[in-house]
Amino acid sequence: MHIEFRHLRSIKAIHEAGGLARAAEVLNITQSALSHQIKGLEEQCGVELFVRKSKPLKLSAAGLRLLRAAERILPEVEAIQDEFMGLRAGKSGRLHIAIECHACFEWLFPVLEQFRKLWPDVDVDIRPGLAFDALPALEKEDVDVVVSSDPEELKGIQFEPLFDYHPIFVASKDNPLAQKPYIDAQDFRGETLITYPVERSRLDIFNQLLIPAKVEPANVRQAELTAVILLLVASNRGVAVLPDWVVREVKYNSDYVTLPLTEHGITRRLYAAIREDDRQKPYMVDLLRLAGQEAHKLQSV
Repeated sequence: MHIEFRHLRSIKAIHEAGGLARAAEVLNITQSALSHQIKGLEEQCGVELFVRKSKPLKLSAAGLRLLRAAERILPEVEAIQDEFMGLRAGKSGRLHIAIECHACFEWLFPVLEQFRKLWPDVDVDIRPGLAFDALPALEKEDVDVVVSSDPEELKGIQFEPLFDYHPIFVASKDNPLAQKPYIDAQDFRGETLITYPVERSRLDIFNQLLIPAKVEPANVRQAELTAVILLLVASNRGVAVLPDWVVREVKYNSDYVTLPLTEHGITRRLYAAIREDDRQKPYMVDLLRLAGQEAHKLQSV
């Protein structure tokens, strides 16, 4: 037995219209073609689907079974068709983001708040890219965007620049280093360095300063939340290095001192890694635009 979507639509139309003539008009086919279709379906099923000589035309028990199937299946099919139309038109889609920058959560949420209002039909999700290999996941289409400060040469992947930032040294006003004009690698030898729970190779302070200088802090302490890191720093329990957009508020707080790393400072660039095929999707264009706007606001504070 071979039941097609058109059969389900015909059964539903005849039931709602109460007769072949009106149903044929709804389906935009001739009454003869509809009658022939129903006859062929009954022959396949081996049962009558309508109670003959009833006015309006009524479904048999077998016909009612098909009607229930039609009422369940057809809306699902229509929903899939609408979804695919939205995809083709660029109105819907999926935006799963992996973040390799722990502090980026605080910067990214305002961007996504604006994004969801512009693109309510795009499925947005955030995954901490530090918990898995984010770039291979991007290549396999498990995620759609990777926020990273470490671009790589990968076929089919492009790294869109988002903004430049500066890793900033943060200490208590009571820390002896607070009197210095800037901080060098050697200054960390006697300090407890408070970091996010991230591999050293992914932290700016290590990969940009301490590892090249072969300097090890006296201690390394980890904290999940930026607020906790700043609380510990204010209590003079250690020092930290955070992106400038994170410390934009505390640099005016008398409990803290913020200083550049090295005499000339260190500049890093944040990127959005995306698949080349996705670059021109309208919602991807908007995401990158909003990200740039948010970065400008943060850096102008």
